[in-house]
Amino acid sequence: MRNEEIAPHVEDIARVLKDKIDSEDIEKELRQYLTEYRIPLGTAKQMLVKKYGGTPSELGLGVSKTIEQLAPNESSVDLLCRLIAVNHKEVDVGGEKKPIVYGILGDQTASVSFTAWEVSDWQFQKGDVIRVHNAYTKEWKGQPQINFGERTTIKLEPKDALPKFVAPSFSNPKSFEVKDLRGGISNVSLTARVLFVESRTVNVGGEEKKVFSGVMADKTGKVQFSAWHDFKMKEGMVIRIEGGYVKTWRGIPQFSFDERAKVEVLEKDELPPLKELAEREVHSIEELMERGGAIDVDVEGIIIDVRCGSGLIFRCPECKRVLQKGVCRIHGEVEGKADLRIKAVLDDGTGALTAVMGREITEKLLGKDVDECRKMAKDAMDHSVIEDELKKLLIATPIRITGDATSDDFGIMLISKDAQLMSIDVQAEAQAMLEKLEG
Repeated sequence: MRNEEIAPHVEDIARVLKDKIDSEDIEKELRQYLTEYRIPLGTAKQMLVKKYGGTPSELGLGVSKTIEQLAPNESSVDLLCRLIAVNHKEVDVGGEKKPIVYGILGDQTASVSFTAWEVSDWQFQKGDVIRVHNAYTKEWKGQPQINFGERTTIKLEPKDALPKFVAPSFSNPKSFEVKDLRGGISNVSLTARVLFVESRTVNVGGEEKKVFSGVMADKTGKVQFSAWHDFKMKEGMVIRIEGGYVKTWRGIPQFSFDERAKVEVLEKDELPPLKELAEREVHSIEELMERGGAIDVDVEGIIIDVRCGSGLIFRCPECKRVLQKGVCRIHGEVEGKADLRIKAVLDDGTGALTAVMGREITEKLLGKDVDECRKMAKDAMDHSVIEDELKKLLIATPIRITGDATSDDFGIMLISKDAQLMSIDVQAEAQAMLEKLEG
């Protein structure tokens, strides 16, 4: 962020913290949260205030965004928008009836659904232009939804305060490769091969609509897609889409296009064959951090830590949550079901991520199934014996992990589909590195 952009937020934090930390240190830490840890601005401000003993709810300046820029699970968001639809109803909250307002907001970039939970002084109507302060977003079916809570303030603005919506022009779309797709990009031209496609029916605003979704790829990577029109796509086709747009789900770019897009079927030799594109390539963690996430990737590196909570665990038979001392936080004391998992920190020299591996992968790496692990723990009278064995096996060990890389406020997480320990030929690696250095 430029100095003039970050300065008001530094002042906002300093006002809440008073004399607990000076403005220069606030700016330094805030920039670190934003650039190194890639934490959203609203969340970063709250974390910084909480760190120094302040009250995050006293922050007065939100993050001004257009609707197109919104992402799920953001806090302290400011918007200038128009009420496109307004509805009133009562919902059951903790056994009591509570009035809410819900509908659709729009600005010059896009539209989004909203819910207002505190409506005792609601005085706004369809067509009004409003300035919203301190709203927050949640995720529903991978898309952001705006929520107005008790800290949200709404101010009526003149109707000409909001520019009129201008439909995006698809006359000059910009070409992208899959590796360069980022959330918020629109008017995209993408050439890719369809690896997989299926259709399903969804409810949009009370209307049944068919959506076609799947995975497509070019030479640089794979991306999930959703087509809101039947373009007669089939597996193996090479197509050029002009007029698409990109959203994100847990940091993973998702490419979407509708009936306004131009879709052209190309010759099959425009891209490598289906089998070749379906194969995975090794990606660096730095690249995944820069992209924000990716599907079906391989990452190679060294495991530098096996985190607490790895090994033999017990899950609630109802909700599958991990039990703490035999207690589920939802269902109370229950008879747990044994399971195995690994939560490891993987470092490849360009960065680090958390890799989560389930029972099948854990059994494969350990060479023991869950029943054998339970017997080991029983004999040792200590469940942590499995975690200790995993640490001996994995820490400082080279490994290749396959999975989907997601991101949140705390960095990249690799949801693993497979993993295999690697044996490295040190002499060959050194020779390859020497040749690379010598050009």
